[in-house]
Amino acid sequence: MSEQRTPFYITTPIYYVNDVPHIGHAYTTIAADVLARHHRMLGDPTTFLTGTDEHGQKIQQAAAAKGLTALQLADQTVENFRRLWKVLNITNDDFIRTTEPRHEKVVQHIFSTLLEKGDIYLGSYEGWYCVPCETYVPEAQMGEGNTCPDCGRPLQKMTEQSYFFRMSKYEQPLLDYYEGLPEAILPRTRANEILSFLRGGLKDQSISRTTMKWGVPVPGDEQHVVYVWFDALINYLSALGYPEAGKPWETFWPVAHHLVGKDIIRFHSVVWPALLLALGLQPPKRVFAHGWWTVEGDKMSKSKGNVVDPFEMAERYGVDVFRYFLLREVPFGLDGDFSELALVQRSNADLANDLGNLLNRTLQMVEKYCGGQVPSAVHPEALDRELEILAGRTAEEMDRLLERFAFDEALKALWAFLGRSNKYIDENLPWNLAKEGNQERLDTVLRTLFEALRQAALLSAPFLPETAQRMWDQLGLPGTPEGTGRSPWSFGPLPQPVQVRKAGVLFPRVDLEQWKVEKAARDAAASGGDMDYSDHEEQITIEDFRKLEFRVARVLHVEPVAKANKLFKLDLDLGYEKRTIVSGIREFYTPEELEGKNIIVICNLKPSVIRGVQSNGMLLAAESPSKTNFGLALLTVDQDIPVGSRIH
Repeated sequence: MSEQRTPFYITTPIYYVNDVPHIGHAYTTIAADVLARHHRMLGDPTTFLTGTDEHGQKIQQAAAAKGLTALQLADQTVENFRRLWKVLNITNDDFIRTTEPRHEKVVQHIFSTLLEKGDIYLGSYEGWYCVPCETYVPEAQMGEGNTCPDCGRPLQKMTEQSYFFRMSKYEQPLLDYYEGLPEAILPRTRANEILSFLRGGLKDQSISRTTMKWGVPVPGDEQHVVYVWFDALINYLSALGYPEAGKPWETFWPVAHHLVGKDIIRFHSVVWPALLLALGLQPPKRVFAHGWWTVEGDKMSKSKGNVVDPFEMAERYGVDVFRYFLLREVPFGLDGDFSELALVQRSNADLANDLGNLLNRTLQMVEKYCGGQVPSAVHPEALDRELEILAGRTAEEMDRLLERFAFDEALKALWAFLGRSNKYIDENLPWNLAKEGNQERLDTVLRTLFEALRQAALLSAPFLPETAQRMWDQLGLPGTPEGTGRSPWSFGPLPQPVQVRKAGVLFPRVDLEQWKVEKAARDAAASGGDMDYSDHEEQITIEDFRKLEFRVARVLHVEPVAKANKLFKLDLDLGYEKRTIVSGIREFYTPEELEGKNIIVICNLKPSVIRGVQSNGMLLAAESPSKTNFGLALLTVDQDIPVGSRIH
């Protein structure tokens, strides 16, 4: 009787349909794809969901600005995500849009069910609302000047009739659930954040709006539409056919795993599980919140022109190189920094040298010494058995690591096995065995290397699906590595003669010097264009301006900040005191050009620690928006006045 496997349900957030797909979308979805492929290979019943979030005030406003209906705009832009998932080899089983009838039907069913139960009630809400984030912000969490703590934009005071979800009722049940299941939220820092939030007390949640019409109508009261976040979260059930009997939700719901960005952890770990408890359902088995990406130390920004385009990265370097880099470079759950140079270096070292070279060397020797046919008769010795045992242990370790979404560690384990396999060649020196005429030992060594590569193809398939298939084909194996699946590992006998089919290198090495020249040319070409003055801030009052303290300061000493390519530490004289600031101007000035210069500094910023250095203030500089003449110039005064003089 076959072993009963545990179902596995993996989801990404449904992405905001009006976004331009970027590295963050790619990161989450590639991670989910690896898990889905991995569990399918293990034989687990698996379903993988992604999709788009298409309701809300932002879509309504963006569509109106373009002279379109909200649905017309959504129809146009949803294809951006569908196209990206195809490019990145994403194997989602379903793609749900929140404008689909199947979803709206379930949202209205759940709303009616909870209204009848008394967990939804009609009331009135007054509060501070962030339109871009589409959420009300408690006064205790507002930023300075009534701003949103997440995006920093001004909040609007709003009063409206609203339906409320009685979330306060589920405060203690949620605490009990999470305290009993410490791995229900990962990484642990996020679990601690949610537990702290819950212990601070839950308030009932406003879940409808009357100030807009683009949303799921509240059943029986179409003056209201369902709040976009309440609506969006329900996609995880509506995609599975809830609440109909015999539909996939009955199989997959108890084992739901949500991958989300850390900015939406509270929706997924507080609002959503409270709603599920109200429905009599179990909260998701796991919510994993990953970090954010910067680009070479800077926050991604359209105005800076440093947003990483996943389409471009996949086309330039190959899909598998991009997939590998994102999951190997940074522990999943932490913030990461994207660098094209780092990607190229990893491709050369890990993919070309370690994996590609192992395959190429082995196939060359099988062709040269065995006529291309993999030896079948072997007489393993201790060294061969050691590699075979390591192959099995690597599979077990990767399974254990992927169970907790430790993608980088799983890849490290696989690359340790590849490193040991490369060392095995140097320990056995097959070319010497051939010279000595020791065919029996040579056959055993080459067969062992073949088996190591077969295992490497199986273990790498979830991460590098195209590469694994190319390896599989060159090894002369039938079918696909993913179709072969993962049985308990054993080198085992070959069922039939296998003829290898060497067909070029897996990953050509990139010439770094040539790459730097080409990248400089690309950057120069991309910087061409007209001035862009579109990046403006919200208006402020004169009272806001008076809060800022500007003074003249003299730069006394400048030195680079360790391990930060763009940062200088500047020691300043303000007349009444000396202080230190950190600034990202290293690529525009040398220390000699700065020392002795009088500059303008904001003096009353709260201190912050940047790369281990406490910065007490910020210098002022003008950044050219011209794409043809990008540069930076420090703000100074046009007369020699004493340092410390106030700027008005």
